[in-house]
Amino acid sequence: MTRILELLVGPEGEGSRLDAFLAAQEGMPSRSACTRLVEAGAVTINGTDATSKSERVVLGDRIRASIEEPEPAAPGALVPNHAIPLDIRYEDDRLIVLSKQAGLVCHPSPGHVDDTLANALVAHCGYDHLGTLQGDDRPGIVHRLDRDTSGLMVAAKDDEMQRALQDLIRLRVLDRRYVVLVHGYVAPDQGTITTGIARSPRDRLRMTVSDDPLAREAITTFTTLERFEAGRYDEGYSLLECHLYTGRTHQIRVHMRHIGHQVVGDQPYGRGDARRNRGLVRQFLHSWRIAFDHPATGEPIVRADVLPPDLLDILKGLGDSSMGRTEAGVRICPQLGVDGPTA
Repeated sequence: MTRILELLVGPEGEGSRLDAFLAAQEGMPSRSACTRLVEAGAVTINGTDATSKSERVVLGDRIRASIEEPEPAAPGALVPNHAIPLDIRYEDDRLIVLSKQAGLVCHPSPGHVDDTLANALVAHCGYDHLGTLQGDDRPGIVHRLDRDTSGLMVAAKDDEMQRALQDLIRLRVLDRRYVVLVHGYVAPDQGTITTGIARSPRDRLRMTVSDDPLAREAITTFTTLERFEAGRYDEGYSLLECHLYTGRTHQIRVHMRHIGHQVVGDQPYGRGDARRNRGLVRQFLHSWRIAFDHPATGEPIVRADVLPPDLLDILKGLGDSSMGRTEAGVRICPQLGVDGPTA
């Protein structure tokens, strides 16, 4: 399916590079994707094929971009994938609590058609036994975890349950706790970050803190669990538990960057130095605890999840530089499978 965008260069865009101008427009993909559109001959300026991403646009130029997009999934068309393992921690006839592995995309997107959590859920439950309020291509999905974020999430087996679980999230009574390792010494034992978050005007795949009236409110609280001394190639690290009161895209990663403590291993928002990232090539972010009252039965559902081996290895490597755990760390770290200091 081809989507055509007709754009007119106004005063705010005059003199911009073509790729930058395209990426800043609503409905356009990332800057690198815009570059590929230019190289593929899918962009014209005043009816003539654009020849360079570096070409400068001027006031009054008419830009036309042809964007190929995947066809939307038809109801029931999602391919079941039995090869994707599901680590289920609770299941009944209405909902599932599972631990998602890092590297698994939640639902189909360009480049991921049949290798997602949604495909695995269809294989496990059947398409007709999953909620579809989020869309026909997102059966069962109530909330997302980023591809390289691991840990606990909940899925719904019917529309009524999906709506009820989404209401719990909106009412901020579905308790989601994450463990994150960040760069630097986080001095407070506790803190709250409240900002607006919006899509970045420079890169449509990234989010950013914004005071734009259209930005969505994002609230993250954090509790420091353990701090680690600075080394020769780093400024030290801090292990935090984060509590989400809202569920904005990339919320924890954006908020940690905002306070100057980027998530270790975070490629888009963090620091690229492999030594400072301790060799980790995905963000150190794990959904370790989820708690809520079952919307149908009222039963308290509480599940906790230890850190996966790659993240545990990072903490083991930092063990000798530990400055000790906080009171919260003494309580929580053993539940994560982390040995080490107790004070």
